[in-house]
Amino acid sequence: MADQSSDDLVIYHPNREKGGSKATKAGTILLLLASAALVAIITIGGWASLEGAQVISIFFILVFLLVAFFVGRWNRGVLPLAAAFAIVLLVFAAIAAPGWFDRDATGFDNPGLPPGLIGLLTLILIPVEFLLIVFAMRGFSQKWNVEIEMTREEYDRRHRDQGGGGQQGYQPQPQG
Repeated sequence: MADQSSDDLVIYHPNREKGGSKATKAGTILLLLASAALVAIITIGGWASLEGAQVISIFFILVFLLVAFFVGRWNRGVLPLAAAFAIVLLVFAAIAAPGWFDRDATGFDNPGLPPGLIGLLTLILIPVEFLLIVFAMRGFSQKWNVEIEMTREEYDRRHRDQGGGGQQGYQPQPQG
């Protein structure tokens, strides 16, 4: 391979073509977007009652959206970060949920959404974050970053022999 020009070499990621990896990636992105949406609804619905926690909520929303973007680009390095933030948010949700239900009594100012609904959304956030932790760690263990360097001819031959298997529209990255 020493005599091959760098234009003929491609980087191939075999673990990204597996059905399990694609499903994990899709599930992780869906859970990240669901987490961001739930936190956004809870934040907007309870804005007046959050007492300064709005900044933290907005931070979580932005982080989950950014991580979803990077997971969409097969970046496995952000998966432990997603799991860590999901753990923190799971703890926050478990602590906050009873408080929202307590506010559903007389004598409390009601936020934008009924406190019972915000409490329910906060409870729903707990299993969503648990699933996000599971999916993120599963994706991390699938080694999306494994690369194989091969010539374009070898890449084409392998995929022709596999009956055109692999990612539809997937183009290996040229080395360089």
